[in-house]
Amino acid sequence: MADFITFFIPIYFTAFFVVSFLGISITLASKIGKNPNVLPKGDSAYALVGRYFKYILAVLFIYTILPLLFPGAGESFKIQMLDFALFQYFGIGVMLLAFIWVVIAQLQMKDSWRIGIDECMKTKLVTTGLFQFSRNPIFLGMTLSLVGFFLAFPTVIALFLAIIGSILMQIQIRLEEEHLLKQHGSVYLTYKKRVGRMLSLC
Repeated sequence: MADFITFFIPIYFTAFFVVSFLGISITLASKIGKNPNVLPKGDSAYALVGRYFKYILAVLFIYTILPLLFPGAGESFKIQMLDFALFQYFGIGVMLLAFIWVVIAQLQMKDSWRIGIDECMKTKLVTTGLFQFSRNPIFLGMTLSLVGFFLAFPTVIALFLAIIGSILMQIQIRLEEEHLLKQHGSVYLTYKKRVGRMLSLC
């Protein structure tokens, strides 16, 4: 099982990045005529969040590759009380479901999908599909993928990445909510009252 996870995790996150970020970005850019990556540069708080999130992604990628290059590299950081095959299988299942969930949500956003907040172009407010159950299904899926990663590879570093990544996403969510409220006003406010930030079960 350990050997499978060693290969599965870097392949998973590489596929996640290629499909969910690179692939959809290229496809959407050709459709709308602009780069959907609109994260700002500079020293604003918003730019800082985006920059830290890129750092987390870089650390995540390096950390998942290390066991391939140096077998047993993560063993010293393992949380032994969680190192069970049942948790690992469950974590892998969560990761796969999260990947599918994110891709579906991105496709349902169509031309409205962005990496960051688009101040130059008004995007359509999507409230159908997975957005009936979550105002932020993409961030929900990304959070679940990090949780699944921790369960499949329960180390202190994986836990750190899951916690910091989730905090940064929660900050980004609130920044986007302010933007959507300005763009869509009462329509977004009604939607916000009806659907939960991460998940609505009823």
